[in-house]
Amino acid sequence: MDAEIKASAPGLGGRNWLRLGSMREAGLIAIMLALCVAMTFASPHFLTWGNFRAMLMSFSIEGIVVVGMTILLIVGGIDLSVGSVVCFSMVVSGALFLMGLDPWTASLIGIGASALIGAAMGFFVTVIGLNHFITSLAAMVIVRGLCLVITKGTPLSLFTLPPGFKAIGQGSFGNVPYVIVIFVVVVAIFDFLLRRATAFRKVFYTGSNEKAAQFSGIKTKQVKFWVTVLCSTLAGFAGVIYMSRFGAATPTFGAGMELNIIAAAVIGGASLNGGSGTIFGAILGMALLSVVTSSLILLDVSVYWQDMIKGCILLAAVSIDHFLHSRKS
Repeated sequence: MDAEIKASAPGLGGRNWLRLGSMREAGLIAIMLALCVAMTFASPHFLTWGNFRAMLMSFSIEGIVVVGMTILLIVGGIDLSVGSVVCFSMVVSGALFLMGLDPWTASLIGIGASALIGAAMGFFVTVIGLNHFITSLAAMVIVRGLCLVITKGTPLSLFTLPPGFKAIGQGSFGNVPYVIVIFVVVVAIFDFLLRRATAFRKVFYTGSNEKAAQFSGIKTKQVKFWVTVLCSTLAGFAGVIYMSRFGAATPTFGAGMELNIIAAAVIGGASLNGGSGTIFGAILGMALLSVVTSSLILLDVSVYWQDMIKGCILLAAVSIDHFLHSRKS
């Protein structure tokens, strides 16, 4: 079966495609190194552990969401609701904790509720026949509304969270925060699965050539459904870590987060057309955006310009992706 799909999906699993992915990742590393060298001369505060720790903390939790988004992009989907789902997980977990439930159980319920949102989107995509863009756009608005309804528009103060739970987002192993450790573990697991696990090959096959995958016996609708659930579940997991880190749940948290998430995945090589991408590449894309943001802050560039520059980087990445796929076609 694998051989049939590889034959029908141009470049999938072949050396040329792997070489292209490696070139992109190497290119991102080269760009970041060049930027770091330049910033070392531009600002004495850049090349310090404090700054690098701040950069790692800034994208580690978002990086967990990027993992799910990357896999969803590979299968040919997209999720605009991840920011709202992150907030929803925080709000549900926080509200249940304030009602007397222990934070661990409340967090599991919050993550489960996030997974149900993914299941609902997966249903509309695979059964009703809507596309991911419209479905997730509607979910983004609905879930954000639910956050406002649950909190009545007021932030939930969770300063009474037990120290053991707060340690997830605020504690550290030596000089390395637990958040970074969790992030590295999640990335390592899913990067390995995406590269090596037979089950995850179906994600690439479905995204590259869905009809060929169907003819080869792959249940592509099930693949899309479960990948959509996975993306929302990881967003819910990230929401719990944010709640632990900040000790609060704000109903407007995560607004606009989807821009950074999608930008990181696309910059890292995930195609909006599906069928290609790597977890490692997406994390490099996230790291590049973090380095750019840190550099702009140290150079005292206005926050309004920062958003515009990030948008231009995303546009350039999408343009390159379109050019590469046009050549492949």
